[in-house]
Amino acid sequence: MHPLRIKLRATFYYLKVNIIQGMSEAPHVKSGPTGAGGKHVGKVKNKLPAPIQITAEQLLREAKERQLEIVPPPPRQKITDPTELAEYRMRKRKQFEDNIRKNRAVMVNWIKYARWEEETQEYQRARSVYERALDVDHRCVPIWLKYTEMEMRHKQVNHSRNLWDRAVTLMPRVSQFWYKYTYMEEMLENVAGARQVFERWMEWEPEEQAWSSYINMELRYKEIDRARSIYEKFVLVHPTVKNWIRFAKFEEKHGNIAGARGVYERAVDFFGEEYMEEGLFIGFAKFEEGQKESERARAIYKYALEKLTKEQCPDLFKSYSIFEKKFGDRRGIEDVIINKRRFKYETEIKHNPLNYDAWFDLLRLLEADGSLDDVRDTYERAIANIPLVASKKGWRRYIYLWINYALFEELEAEDVDKTREVYKGCLDVIPHKKFTFGKIWLMFAQFEIRQKNLDAARKILGTSIGKCPKPKLFKGYIDLELQMREFDRCRKIYEKFLEHDMSNCNTWMKFAELETILGDTDRARAIFNLAIQQPLLDMPEILWKAYIDFEVEEEEHERVRALYKALLQRTKHVKVWISFANYEASIDHTRKAREIFEEADRSLQLDTQKEERVLCLEAWKEFETKHGTEETQDAIKKKLPRRVKKRRKIDVEEGGEGGWEEYWDYIFPDTEANSSNLKFLQMAKAWKKQQITEDSDSDDDEDDDDEDTAD
Repeated sequence: MHPLRIKLRATFYYLKVNIIQGMSEAPHVKSGPTGAGGKHVGKVKNKLPAPIQITAEQLLREAKERQLEIVPPPPRQKITDPTELAEYRMRKRKQFEDNIRKNRAVMVNWIKYARWEEETQEYQRARSVYERALDVDHRCVPIWLKYTEMEMRHKQVNHSRNLWDRAVTLMPRVSQFWYKYTYMEEMLENVAGARQVFERWMEWEPEEQAWSSYINMELRYKEIDRARSIYEKFVLVHPTVKNWIRFAKFEEKHGNIAGARGVYERAVDFFGEEYMEEGLFIGFAKFEEGQKESERARAIYKYALEKLTKEQCPDLFKSYSIFEKKFGDRRGIEDVIINKRRFKYETEIKHNPLNYDAWFDLLRLLEADGSLDDVRDTYERAIANIPLVASKKGWRRYIYLWINYALFEELEAEDVDKTREVYKGCLDVIPHKKFTFGKIWLMFAQFEIRQKNLDAARKILGTSIGKCPKPKLFKGYIDLELQMREFDRCRKIYEKFLEHDMSNCNTWMKFAELETILGDTDRARAIFNLAIQQPLLDMPEILWKAYIDFEVEEEEHERVRALYKALLQRTKHVKVWISFANYEASIDHTRKAREIFEEADRSLQLDTQKEERVLCLEAWKEFETKHGTEETQDAIKKKLPRRVKKRRKIDVEEGGEGGWEEYWDYIFPDTEANSSNLKFLQMAKAWKKQQITEDSDSDDDEDDDDEDTAD
């Protein structure tokens, strides 16, 4: 029995039980006096809910439990004679017919039925099944496709044609039928038949792809005139600019230049002035440009620009500009393109003279297509708008106007004197007492170097560090003198730099590095010694490391030890201890390295820095693994701490409720041995363990007594 029927029967059964229980438990109302018509009063139906409620989930679950076991599939049958084959076919057909009879609208059952008949080579029966399915739903596309594919697989061409004719007659808007129909005819090399099918299809004015398929078929067989006639109909059915351009390109591709020009002219007349589009004129102009007809192309561009507004033709402006750059002069397109854009930017600037982005756009436009005098005049107007704010951030865009002006005068105008005036004017405008721009000073100095005027460049940089000493200016001045190999000047600039800022560790290191490169190690050592004596350094750790690395490279081991000891007097950081010990190990002084580790352990133990001490012991253990003996390795292992989890109360503000958090702590063996609290806790833990053992023993004795009593 089907599981669904079992579920439905169980549902009806429990509903029936509930109804019977409700009727039996309902109190009967005795009939009172007769009514006006002499009729007795009927029983009142009890509408209260039943005492035992059964949900739908429970009904389905119980129905599933009462479901019969799933019947295993029948064994595979091997057919040995025609009688068994006939019985098998009859049984299968009965199953298919039963499925169809249950729901005739399910087309999948029809397709399976027909496919099975096809597999058994009963083609007439398969056709009959498909025809019956079409009688049920003649607008089902998959049925038609499967039916015709079956006929084509078995090379039943006439049957296939008849089916396609019926399909396209009933559903002419289904493009898939037409595509497959024309493809079949073309595969059969029946070009005339395929053309006839396409003509029938085109009468329905299908989508653009259908027309393209028809045109491509004619082109495959070199039927240019037929393709041209199809294009003539195509552009009238789908009159878009894209299709007119395709038609014109088709004529151009096949050498009919006059025809292509005629297509473009017809398209312009077709759309008129009301529906003009820039794409058509761009295509028309590029066609004329390709035919070396530059005057025709220019006339087309000008006509379109006169008829269309700027918002309607942004690409047309761009194409016209490119065209004029190829075939015309810049003056020829100024009135058309530059003036419109220039008017827009001028309007924005007039509304807000401090809108430096608008100035940049206008200057970029003029630099590309304007004259030299116009660009210079615009720059002068732009730099005249000094920012009203007194912050460096508000001046940054304004300063870039000066930078672009100077680069324009140097690179485009090639006017050296004017460029120098621009740089000087910029430096005069900047309020150096409040802030400055090191980029301007450096660019001015580099400009003088390009002009081979080294003294002027030095004077500029010297003035810059005198007016506004910035690290960027000192570094630029030093780089200049290094390139000129003026090392004495570099030393003087470094001295000035350090007088300005004694806390900059990078400056000390670069100064010492310079002396090291020059081979003057005494000077470098003196610089390092002076640097580490400064009270306020921004990054003293990298300075000490650089000094130590310097002495290591010079193989001055005693100086390195002295530096480490001096550093340890200032800081007891664990990394310093580890680095010191690793250095001693690197020069094969394992005994000294071990002594350093021991001293570090004692120092960190006194400072109660547990995490740092753990790091030190781990580094010590690694050292002993590489350089130590078994005894030293065992000794360091005994020093390693235990990691335990503890709880502590969270400190909160007044009025809040504090909680508890867990954290990891380290218990070192030497601390544990000297701690009375830890000894007390260990004794308490042992006592508790002993109590648990005694309680379990007493419980066992009581159980034995109970057993004796029972006996």
